[in-house]
Amino acid sequence: MSQVTFQNLNGQGVTMAAVINFPAGFDESRKYPSIVVSHPGGGVKEQTAGLYARKLAESGGFITIAYDASYQGESTGLPRQLENPYVRTEDISAVIDYLTTLPYVDADRIGAMGICAGAGYSANAAINDRRIKALGTVSAVNIGQMFRNGWENTVKDADAVGYIDFGSQARTADAGKAELATLPLAPMREEDAPNAELREAWEYYHTPRCEHPNAPGFMTARSLTQIITYDAYNKAEAFLTQPILAVAGSVAGSKWMSDDLLARAASQDKQMHVVEGANHMSLYDVPKFVDEAVSKLAPFFQVALK
Repeated sequence: MSQVTFQNLNGQGVTMAAVINFPAGFDESRKYPSIVVSHPGGGVKEQTAGLYARKLAESGGFITIAYDASYQGESTGLPRQLENPYVRTEDISAVIDYLTTLPYVDADRIGAMGICAGAGYSANAAINDRRIKALGTVSAVNIGQMFRNGWENTVKDADAVGYIDFGSQARTADAGKAELATLPLAPMREEDAPNAELREAWEYYHTPRCEHPNAPGFMTARSLTQIITYDAYNKAEAFLTQPILAVAGSVAGSKWMSDDLLARAASQDKQMHVVEGANHMSLYDVPKFVDEAVSKLAPFFQVALK
């Protein structure tokens, strides 16, 4: 494992922080397939993204890299906790830029995977960046859909206009202030959770289960003006042609967003693996569920990146 920093070439002067994982028997003179692993909204590389990255390197023979998004974690950039989905998508390509400079990475065998919103951003990056040869997702969330349509797809698009109003007003309120308005990405308190599944999101981010000082669990409220109209799967029916494996829990309220990804993708090699008994959050770190997901993702990437 190696902790690295590198310049993001997307024009905002951001320095990215990441962890590279190496397979057993790593030989620097060889070239390896690699996988970029993207964290959920509000997360950092030390949590579920880092867990999947380590396990894929160990079991699949890959170079893997888990990184902190621009404006978050140990990556630089102001304002802190900006969750601009277009920036998050471009971050993945910025990480690939860096990978192509490493002599032991095969630039023709790069895959992308992510968890939760990181999975949606990975899908969007695969639509935009043909260097991504395969896509894996775990508990995929299209963050625009989630905010527009609700956790279980029960809200109409037009009924989410209030979020755009709120984000617009936050931008006005932020002008000239040192501290910007924020909005939770997961329940900040146990009593704020609307259901048992999202209570687990509070537990994951705000208890010893997996809390981390660099993952405060909120975003800038101004981010809503980008998020609400964002579609991580935009033009997937034309340009998402790479092999895809989506992993989702059988009782996950978010599973519909994995279903939508596969329905819309142009790929002729797309599959779903449903983990029985798992919900959205349990695929983040519950050992038996993570191990099952990795047991499907590793061979998928081995074939797709051969």
